[in-house]
Amino acid sequence: MREREQAVWTRATLGRTDRPLDLLTARFDRHRYAPHAHEEFSVGVCFRGASFIDYRGGGIHAGPGAIIVLAPGEAHTGIADPDGYAYRALYPTPSLLADGTLGSGTPHFREPLLHDPDLATALLTAHAELSACPDPLETESRLPWLLTALARRHSTARPAPDTVPGAYGIAHAVRDRLADELLAPPSLADLATDLGLSRYQLLRAFRTTMGLPPYAWLAQHRVNRARSLLDSGHRPAEAAALVGFADQAHLTRWFRRVLGVTPAAYRNSVQRNRNRNRVQRDNASRNSVQDVRP
Repeated sequence: MREREQAVWTRATLGRTDRPLDLLTARFDRHRYAPHAHEEFSVGVCFRGASFIDYRGGGIHAGPGAIIVLAPGEAHTGIADPDGYAYRALYPTPSLLADGTLGSGTPHFREPLLHDPDLATALLTAHAELSACPDPLETESRLPWLLTALARRHSTARPAPDTVPGAYGIAHAVRDRLADELLAPPSLADLATDLGLSRYQLLRAFRTTMGLPPYAWLAQHRVNRARSLLDSGHRPAEAAALVGFADQAHLTRWFRRVLGVTPAAYRNSVQRNRNRNRVQRDNASRNSVQDVRP
């Protein structure tokens, strides 16, 4: 039995000055798109079945793992293969792809059908996770980085230099701002503007220096703060709110990633150890009293 056709749109926020980034998850059996064009790029990754797309006077047959890049303003159509078609797509402005390249023009892709398994997997994973849980800082750390990688690897634009002068100082300035504004962290776009950088340069400097992107650093910092609160007796939901996680589920997801255990299980183990130590101290105290009795 075939799954029902479905198209689900979500919208990701990338800072105050950027246009929102639309994300589409679609599954079609017989759907045929009428000829149309987008104002933005269309970047799609097939993950099941295949489709045929009319584009630039030719045909694109896209199967699982294929990345399809359609330029702004260029008309295209599409039809699912008889066995159906499922894909995830992003609709970024040209500036999101151009951020890590030299020049100010729109990146040009000679070929709309790209083979890049690692990038395809990363795009699918980020799309799925951020559609389900659209954390603003995580979205801004992951999606622009992947879109920039797409342009740097596959467009005709020249990549910007990998080395960012003063990367160590940039990374620590960003780290300190994120730590200081834990409950409402600034966007990467705002941080980049304050430092006179592009968002790509900021991300590059931070990842190179700290070994992980800003959202992951902040999540680990929050986990460490939450751990101290759990040690002092706070409940997981209270700790989540006090360190800036969206809810207890968000805290739990990251707590398990970092420490390998849920916050509730960690808190219970801390309390058990504390109670056991208290009992041992009480027993030791009673024994010492008995030892000195005449």
